Amino acid sequence: VGCDRSKNLVDICGEKHFQAFVCDALSVPMRSGSCDACISIAVIHHFSTAERRLATIRELARLLRPGGMALIYVWAMEQEYKNQKSKYLKEKNGSKGKEKEINTGTTQRLLTDQVPGSSNQDSACFDQLINDLKVEGCNARPAGADSRLPVHTNRTSFQSQDLLVPWHLKGGTKKKEEGVNTMLAPADSKESQKLSPVFHRYYHVFCEGELEAVCKSLDCVRVQKSYYDQGNWCVILEKL
Repeated sequence: VGCDRSKNLVDICGEKHFQAFVCDALSVPMRSGSCDACISIAVIHHFSTAERRLATIRELARLLRPGGMALIYVWAMEQEYKNQKSKYLKEKNGSKGKEKEINTGTTQRLLTDQVPGSSNQDSACFDQLINDLKVEGCNARPAGADSRLPVHTNRTSFQSQDLLVPWHLKGGTKKKEEGVNTMLAPADSKESQKLSPVFHRYYHVFCEGELEAVCKSLDCVRVQKSYYDQGNWCVILEKL
């Protein structure tokens, strides 16, 4: 059973006769302990606070039966790891004129500002977690409280952990959509003089050890494995 925030993606699943429904990863309408296994691929890095990211993993754990397993993938800050460039960076030269995102989603809006309730103990835990990560060392530039998020240049290394990644909508439209940035297509292209919407999607890219540390802060799961895979940090969890 699949679920996604995007109704369009869920509709595609329905057309292919797969079971899927629209929901928020912070509140999945399924019974606790009802799943043998769960996967979360390229989802958690779209949540804009440490509290939300932990709440999403806690919700994933809630769905698992005791002994159930979960697999989590998030985008890595380190797109070059152990002297090897990720597929994302390697595709830079092969994507002339065609900006392909590492995600295939078509989400066209940022998440709302609804924050789940969290206890003072959770907040203290997060403060310690963030401090630990700073001590261990991550060369990312944190976004200041009064600064604007940087816009990432596709197929390049990340300069900040919190950033906006451009999503170039395929095709084009002559009308400028409300609240959407637009750009002109190259003069020699078929889309010349047409406006093509560009949506900016929020990402928090994870430093080495960060995802594992967040998972270990939950007492209801055990980290079975943590590894790097083509520009992603990955964790396999077991429900206790």
